[in-house]
Amino acid sequence: MTEKALIEGVSVAKEANVYFGGKCVSHGITLADGSRKSVGVIMPATLTFTTGAPEVMEIVAGACSVRMGGEAEWRNFEAGQTFNVAGSSSFDIQVVGSPMHYVCHFG
Repeated sequence: MTEKALIEGVSVAKEANVYFGGKCVSHGITLADGSRKSVGVIMPATLTFTTGAPEVMEIVAGACSVRMGGEAEWRNFEAGQTFNVAGSSSFDIQVVGSPMHYVCHFG
């Protein structure tokens, strides 16, 4: 694992968050400055997520298509890219083929 692939100085929730019958699994992390993130994987599926706070989704490995709530257009993202999600909204995400690994940055 490269140093670039690490998030240093964090506390990790031991119990995973399991959504959609195991199609999405993540662990919450808290950084030394108190900011929160989640690190997880989405298996091939089409899922709808709702948000409380704004989020930045960082694609670490794999790829996905995303449609923001209320929009008709799907946009494609792959490893190394990010997309923003407004707070108090929703988005559809479609993962095909390989699992997609992500870091969700809250706030």
